[in-house]
Amino acid sequence: MSSPAWSRWITTTTVLLLAAIAAVVSYAHMFELALRHGEPAWRAGLFPLSVDGMIVAASMALLADARQGRRGGVLPWALLVVGSAASLAANVAVADPTLWSRVIHTWPSFALMGAYELLMRQLRVAAGREEAASPRGEHRVGDENEDTAAPVARQCGGDETASLHVVGSGGTSRSTPPALPRVQVEAWRWALEHRRSDGSLPSGGEIAAAFGRKQRWGRLVKQRGRQGLLEPSAA
Repeated sequence: MSSPAWSRWITTTTVLLLAAIAAVVSYAHMFELALRHGEPAWRAGLFPLSVDGMIVAASMALLADARQGRRGGVLPWALLVVGSAASLAANVAVADPTLWSRVIHTWPSFALMGAYELLMRQLRVAAGREEAASPRGEHRVGDENEDTAAPVARQCGGDETASLHVVGSGGTSRSTPPALPRVQVEAWRWALEHRRSDGSLPSGGEIAAAFGRKQRWGRLVKQRGRQGLLEPSAA
């Protein structure tokens, strides 16, 4: 088993252990708080589930964004912060008005949220790496502003570098090179002009950000540039 797999396994086990502790301690505190404020027992029992459920739902949304190669939205992050703050506040509310009592009451909930977020962070990083390494969709331009060479090439059964065969007046055929996607050429030139101090090229994400495109588009430009497909001589 690889080191990342061991790390995720240990973190998952820790989260499950802390979840069991929080189920006894933090859940009881929030249940008690709801009873103190006049809620019947059956509604008081649902109150902790609504708080922790918000945290889980927000974390799952952030994980889904990572798997799709997107940055986490404002709403999932806001719900995660609000849910976490509500859980801590509920535990503080039932504690005695002393520092140590409040620390003891809030620690199980805090430890659970911290460990759970560490696990979600590992899963989001792993999902981001899988998305970056996936070859799916690398052949697509990903934007309607790209040159029309791509659809023509697909009709010919090849990729965007396929050439068109034109029959001349003398009955002989000749190959007409496709026009290079201008925005990709400009992006590749930008990458060459912005090499790092060690001579390495900017990342695909940096190339994409400079032209207001998606990260996958930047990786595609970098890949094609390294293959020499975005040089004037490639035409």
